[in-house]
Amino acid sequence: MKNLKGFQKKYLRGRAHALKPIVFIGQKGVTDNVVRSTDEALDKHELIKIKFVDFKEKNQKKELIAAVASRSNCHLVGKIGHMAIFFRQHSDPEKRKIKLPQQKS
Repeated sequence: MKNLKGFQKKYLRGRAHALKPIVFIGQKGVTDNVVRSTDEALDKHELIKIKFVDFKEKNQKKELIAAVASRSNCHLVGKIGHMAIFFRQHSDPEKRKIKLPQQKS
């Protein structure tokens, strides 16, 4: 999994603006069910929003974001308030919905 460049993250944040959160993380944190839901959503959509329901502390959210990114093998694109945006490109090139820009425009 290659790292995303700044302009690619900016492009993805722009695409995610209109999205609604698909996965919600509650008081139990990052459970196996949350990871499974995240994987399924990333396979289907490639770009998703996750909402933190019961976690208001910045450090708690930071730890949860790191756990989701590592366990789901995805990139954090951005975070705003109680939401985080994640991206994972589909492994099959024919099923990819999002084409990342390769250079700044």
